[in-house]
Amino acid sequence: MRREEQSWALRSLRALRSIVVMKLPRGFYDRPTLEVAKDLLGKVLVHDRRGVRTSGAIVEVEAYIGESDPACHAAPGPTRRNEPLYGPPGHAYVYLNYGIHCLVNIVTEAHGSPAAILVRALEPLDGVDVMRRRRERAIDSVHDLCRGPGNLTLAMGITLAENRIDLGGDRLFIEDRRIAVGPIAWGPRIGITVGTEQPWRAYVVGHPAVSGRRVVSTAELPR
Repeated sequence: MRREEQSWALRSLRALRSIVVMKLPRGFYDRPTLEVAKDLLGKVLVHDRRGVRTSGAIVEVEAYIGESDPACHAAPGPTRRNEPLYGPPGHAYVYLNYGIHCLVNIVTEAHGSPAAILVRALEPLDGVDVMRRRRERAIDSVHDLCRGPGNLTLAMGITLAENRIDLGGDRLFIEDRRIAVGPIAWGPRIGITVGTEQPWRAYVVGHPAVSGRRVVSTAELPR
């Protein structure tokens, strides 16, 4: 890892020494999805796979909300595949995208209200060497390890086996390490063909792991 690439991660790890790490409680997810999306930035996604732990601070997310959102998997109504979206908040919804990449989503809002947040990018923290091996290719920058939703699940070892898993457990969960991430921006969702007008992608401004750059607002939640 080059010196200029270390600064953000090292600041995060130093901050960790002086605080008590807290796993996010169920109530964190049982709120309006856009509020949860904003508050997830800077939180740390942790995966423990057969005793090997990897983690990364969340720096980019996208919200998908309800059956009226054409880009949400709940748009056609309840199905076997999208059943986790209608379940209790604080669970993972993992699906295979185009038959190639697993994508990990965080279920939000009340039971029966289908909504979730796609985790798009992470700042790697724990298990960086493991992440490099899992990517099975030469990665020049640490920020490219978990840049994009398919890359981050590959680096973190997250598969369909994590679908429906309770984030309150010890296998896949999210921690609050009190990481300060700086300015947050909202922009259009990317990688989709419908619902692109919704500015429901939230990200840390200027972070090199973020997969898109267009700014819509840096202050208020979109409607």
